[in-house]
Amino acid sequence: MAGPKDHGKGEHDYPAWQKAWAELLAAGDKIEVATAMDWPAKEEFQKADAMVFFQRGDWDAKRAAEIDAFLERGGGLTYLHWAVDGRGDVPGFAKRIGLAADSGKIKFRHGPLDLTFNTDAKHPITRNFDKLKLVDESYWLLTGDLPKTRELGWATEEKEPRPLFWSVEHGRGRVFVSIPGHYSWTFDDPLFRVLLLRGIAWTAKEPVDRFNDLVLPGADVAK
Repeated sequence: MAGPKDHGKGEHDYPAWQKAWAELLAAGDKIEVATAMDWPAKEEFQKADAMVFFQRGDWDAKRAAEIDAFLERGGGLTYLHWAVDGRGDVPGFAKRIGLAADSGKIKFRHGPLDLTFNTDAKHPITRNFDKLKLVDESYWLLTGDLPKTRELGWATEEKEPRPLFWSVEHGRGRVFVSIPGHYSWTFDDPLFRVLLLRGIAWTAKEPVDRFNDLVLPGADVAK
């Protein structure tokens, strides 16, 4: 799920990401990929195992009802970067995804991120991850009540650890969120790809190593 590009070159390039990652995921074994702009069609909510959102977030009662029904039947959701914007109903969005952004209240920073992971949680998404360096954008002062046990990875901003990766569960439904994803180059980083592909697989209740063969294809790692 993508939306109109809303930043400069190589930033928030939702359409380019959608094209590249639809091709990447479709190369996986026994994977059917559908794409859409703005919002999934009704029939996609009925048949999809997992959905990935990379766009500017938006939220209202209709979207809440469709997402709630999707989670109730055991669907998986992944939200990347600015997809956590909760414009329309930030608290309502946060109840579904753990933390959501109020664009008038959050803080953000572009640049190097030194990530530390929650090794105590022993979550399959972050298995064998302890530290990771990225150059991307962090958000903090988000709205919501996310238990510490659901936080998967942090970066320090204003002398405090701020969650940048997390997961939540609603009954049979699962949600994975990654705040990194501002720059297109982040999606070429093999270790970020491992986290994202594991997250998508986890939300779909597949083994987290389901997409290991997709970590490198198409990635610009020469830089």
